[in-house]
Amino acid sequence: MTRLVVVGNGMAGARLVSEVRARDKDMKVTVFGAESWQPYNRVLLSNVVAGSMVPDQVRLLDPAWYADHGVTAMPGVTVTAIDRETQAVVTADGGREPYDVLVLATGSEAVVPPVPGAERAVTFRTLDDCQAILAAARTARGAVVVGGGLLGVEAARGLAGRGLPVTLLHLAGHLMERQLDPEAGLVLAETLTDLGVRTRTGVVVEEIGEHGVRLAGGEEIDGDLVVLACGVRPVTGLAAAAGLEVERGVVVDDEMRTDDPAVFAIGECAQHRGTVYGLVAPAWEQAAVVADLVTGADKTARYRGSRLVTRLKAASVELAAMGETHLTEDDAEVVRFSHRARGTYRKLVIRDGRLVGAILLGETAAVGTLTQLFDRGAPVPGDRAGLLFPGLAAAPVADSPVRMPDAAKVCQCNNVTKGQIRACWESGARDVEAVAAATRATTGCGGCRDAVEGIVGWLCEQEGVSA
Repeated sequence: MTRLVVVGNGMAGARLVSEVRARDKDMKVTVFGAESWQPYNRVLLSNVVAGSMVPDQVRLLDPAWYADHGVTAMPGVTVTAIDRETQAVVTADGGREPYDVLVLATGSEAVVPPVPGAERAVTFRTLDDCQAILAAARTARGAVVVGGGLLGVEAARGLAGRGLPVTLLHLAGHLMERQLDPEAGLVLAETLTDLGVRTRTGVVVEEIGEHGVRLAGGEEIDGDLVVLACGVRPVTGLAAAAGLEVERGVVVDDEMRTDDPAVFAIGECAQHRGTVYGLVAPAWEQAAVVADLVTGADKTARYRGSRLVTRLKAASVELAAMGETHLTEDDAEVVRFSHRARGTYRKLVIRDGRLVGAILLGETAAVGTLTQLFDRGAPVPGDRAGLLFPGLAAAPVADSPVRMPDAAKVCQCNNVTKGQIRACWESGARDVEAVAAATRATTGCGGCRDAVEGIVGWLCEQEGVSA
């Protein structure tokens, strides 16, 4: 019997275990997790900070699932070494677990900037971090969030939603500079201001004190609670110490296999074709490929890379960005609409008749159509305005179940199409929860929930049944 050991029980590791069990009921599976929590949805942690969800609501697998499926789970147990010669992992307490197949899903860790007083701050990466942030927020008179990327914006919005005065500090010239162009970053900052978040860009934090931070130049920003959201780095120490090839991440091929054929790596710790993916959808796609290979369900399975769609998960802020958002009119056809007073910014980047990038900030009714065009590389309709304003033109609207083709991808995180949802409905799933249980749609970032509800409601209406 094949012995599978998974190191890491986060979103990638937990998904791999469940994918393996869906294909093979008998394989011996052991999964180690450094955190004591059961696996949880890290994408939804901003909701925990905001108070709209509690830890139990972001849990991915119930503890009973492991026993019911014959999986040995070791939460709170850290793997400290890989003995490749004898094919076993070594744990912090000196235990050894032999493997035939080893999968590294060690994820990423928060980057802590080398500034004096950094130990006084709290990072925003784990459920334990959320607990610490919430404990401090109960007595804090104000908060400072350092880092204006995706996580920093989500943390700042969550804390502001609790009524705390929040200042968001960012080194770059505008927020979320990896995903947004300068104008979109400006509109986002203005949107956050209306929600109680004061934003400062182009600033350098030199010191973190007991009641705030000091910027380069001497200015002090008050805040009893300081949250660091300065990015993440892949956790690769275990792989490097074992002699596996490591660059930014653990280097893998299209099978997600390292230079040791018995060892795979998936998720945020893995580097595939020079890219380390920091979003959940690629990790889950990689987990499916490895599950196919190690169980023999599909020995031809390969991972070819992912086309990323970034969704911001923050109350009252709708944002989606995909592809090459920074290109200008010198490099491509750019279609843009901005209405700062309403917090709306939309941008399409088109090259050779195909969508290669897009930003939607504010009302995002067009996101379904644009995501399909981007993901499939399909030709862009001649009516560009219809893409930006789907309610005002006759362009095909993906968010309308009537016009959406069955091949349209509804849930990006789990690669679920409208056709799969229809088939699920025809098999008896009459509400979103039943569809989610069967397909996993809505269980990633949750951004597709409205679309799934619309499709289920439309199908019920067509057949004259109650949803």
